[in-house]
Amino acid sequence: MYICRLLIFLTCTLALFTETRAQPKYVAPVADKPAPKREFRGVWIATVENIDWPSKPGLTSDQQQQELISRLNAHQQEGINAVMLQVRPAADAFFGRAVEPWSKWLSGKQGQAPFPAYDPLDFAIAEAHKRGMELHAWFNPYRATNDGDFAALSPQHITRLKPGWFFTYGGIKLFNPGIPEVREYIVKVILDVVDNYDIDGVHMDDYFYPYQIDGQHINDAEAFKEYGGGFNDIRDWRRNNVDLLIKMLGDSIHKHKPHLKFGISPFGIWANKSQNADGSETHGGSSYYELFADSRKWIKEGWVDYINPQLYWPIDDRSAPFNKLLDWWSDNTFNRHLYIGMAAYRINERRKGKFKDPAQMAAQIKYLRNNARVEGSIYFSSNSLLNNRLGFTDSLKETYYRHPSLPPVMLWLDSIPPNPPQNFTETVVNNKVELKWATPLPAKDKEPVYGYVIYRFDGDEKVNLEDPKYILHIKYDDATSFRDETVQKGKTYLYIVTALDRLKNESDPSPTIAAILH
Repeated sequence: MYICRLLIFLTCTLALFTETRAQPKYVAPVADKPAPKREFRGVWIATVENIDWPSKPGLTSDQQQQELISRLNAHQQEGINAVMLQVRPAADAFFGRAVEPWSKWLSGKQGQAPFPAYDPLDFAIAEAHKRGMELHAWFNPYRATNDGDFAALSPQHITRLKPGWFFTYGGIKLFNPGIPEVREYIVKVILDVVDNYDIDGVHMDDYFYPYQIDGQHINDAEAFKEYGGGFNDIRDWRRNNVDLLIKMLGDSIHKHKPHLKFGISPFGIWANKSQNADGSETHGGSSYYELFADSRKWIKEGWVDYINPQLYWPIDDRSAPFNKLLDWWSDNTFNRHLYIGMAAYRINERRKGKFKDPAQMAAQIKYLRNNARVEGSIYFSSNSLLNNRLGFTDSLKETYYRHPSLPPVMLWLDSIPPNPPQNFTETVVNNKVELKWATPLPAKDKEPVYGYVIYRFDGDEKVNLEDPKYILHIKYDDATSFRDETVQKGKTYLYIVTALDRLKNESDPSPTIAAILH
């Protein structure tokens, strides 16, 4: 049942987005514990079938850019600090420096560039960073087409250039993961982005081998015969094929850019306990047995920096309870980061269920925050948050994400913080506070400063840098100044600034300075 649900959720999501009936007023419950200073707060921006962005193919470049700016502004106000932008939905590209053709979901025709010319990924990175958001480039590894209209494919599409690399399943073309050249090609496509764009991470979803469809057969017997030496069972060989790709990617990404984060969002159930003693107390489809994706192994071996399981069920669900799955994944993080995939698209869904309860998503946030091994969450998808179903987005703004948050640090990638800013000064000009400082001395690892955090306290408040309510601004650039335009006459403010490196390690604080507004 749950495999089928995932297969149809894109269609359901589109239908849900179009609903315009009045929503009941949502009153956000008070969070059980204060919001953490560090928490990954991501959102998926899906481009396939124009689910989120652009709203439709064929918009002018300016229209596409304005839509994205509006979307990012909204997510910034919601407290989101990371964007997972789908840049390769079906062996096509939302970026200009690519070996694959432009996506048809940009211009309406595969291979046709945006007009006037611009690079959507460059633009998205710059706009996300302006707003204190990380941008992770989201890739679909093995999906080559998303429909059966093969005649509309560009002459430069890889299915035309290398037809022997693919099998057809469910009416679409998929890369055959068992062919070594396929794995090498996918690594090359991703490394082109790693090398040429200032992304913060590489993100992959759950589409490796296809979700099972009754009556369909994966046509990879010939590849197994040629490349399956050492394996008696084709299922073990398939799992190993995916493992090889993940390890190749993890090694290659970190060799090319050691600071880059690599994460995967697998199906929420690795294996049921009835199938495997190490599995979860669930009764649904599983990535290990049905999809040949050993997602637990990837994090256990340290091939990925974060795992982002899609826990798209309610708390205490009969077959796949959100709470039990979260507990299981938290016991299987192996000292890597765990971000929970959240089903914002299911809020107030038409059929009766727990997602019609306004308290469901709030309860999930509170549950994950009470587990110290959970570092954050990612919502599917962007439109679901923008639509503010049952007022959930309001609850993020007003309660759960009311204050800014830094992404959690990844000490296995970088544990050396920058030095603190120097020569911190303030000047009151026209009832605004101008803050200036000098670039810190070089860090021990010689890594340049990537950004700064500005803290502000009322004059009689105790300085506490661990409380995010005192974060005035997070900036991802190396400019050494900031203007506070939110001050009030007759008040005294205390300011502190710290430096960040690329992995968001934070320096010791600058000296505290006071600004008095008469």
